[in-house]
Amino acid sequence: MLFEFIAAVVSAVAVAGIAMTLRFITRYRLPKWIVPASAGLGMLSYTIWSEYSWFDRVTQAMPPEVTVAWSNGAEDFWRPWSYYKPVINRFTAVDMRTAQTHPNHPGQVMVDLVLAARWQQSARLKVVFDCPGARRADLLGSDVSVADDGTITGADWINVGPDDPTLRAACAGQAGTST
Repeated sequence: MLFEFIAAVVSAVAVAGIAMTLRFITRYRLPKWIVPASAGLGMLSYTIWSEYSWFDRVTQAMPPEVTVAWSNGAEDFWRPWSYYKPVINRFTAVDMRTAQTHPNHPGQVMVDLVLAARWQQSARLKVVFDCPGARRADLLGSDVSVADDGTITGADWINVGPDDPTLRAACAGQAGTST
């Protein structure tokens, strides 16, 4: 966040410098107010670019085996441009590099979900998807365990439905490694 603030200030100074140069070239025929107005426009332009490009910059840096399954576009009154096109401020991705299946439960796949939000640290969550049953179990807490035979104990299964984007992403690449 600090680097984005510095970048916004630098863009404001750069655009204000261009406005000052234009005033000099025109022998000061342009009004004085054009310099601070240009600085504000430069800062606002950088901020809008940064908000709209965040999702693309983050997802392009991810390996190809990490699939974005869901994203959230937000419209906020303090960002009136977001009513034209919502700003993506968080997403969920399925990391297929961590996919594991068990021979006793071939319809289940265990993957890491990547939960990312702007201005926040990304989090990883270990999840088991039951592909035929269209449900998932979050492997959270000390009472959750996976037995040697692949049976999951202590986890609450959540019915997500066959159209759930994370379920579809995890089950599409079910050729993961066996445990």
